[in-house]
Amino acid sequence: MTKPLLAKTVLASLIAVGLGGQAFAHAHLKSAVPAADGTVQAPPAELDLTFSEAINLKFSGVTVTGPDKAAVPTDGAMLMDGDTTLMLSVPPGLKAGAYRVDWHALSKDGHVTKGSYGFTVKP
Repeated sequence: MTKPLLAKTVLASLIAVGLGGQAFAHAHLKSAVPAADGTVQAPPAELDLTFSEAINLKFSGVTVTGPDKAAVPTDGAMLMDGDTTLMLSVPPGLKAGAYRVDWHALSKDGHVTKGSYGFTVKP
């Protein structure tokens, strides 16, 4: 292999590796409280969603749907833990049943991710 061809091959490989690493630069949901697909004995007072990287609060959010398919009001969204955990309050005394949490997040580097999970409040 000639030196120019070797240099181009090495450069192309470095670019491919560099761009491949950027695909993982999104804020993915790492954990949640209440836990995804978990059951809690008592209604939670707040939800904590922890992401794989810092997020932008202004362009991130959560929608909670209750067992009656009605939206559950949330309040006081704030970031903690180096802007990787989104915390928000839910009304006291959520009734027993299954809840769905839909979230969207804008990471500090500008990538948008979204997802959903559920949890159950035990009767």
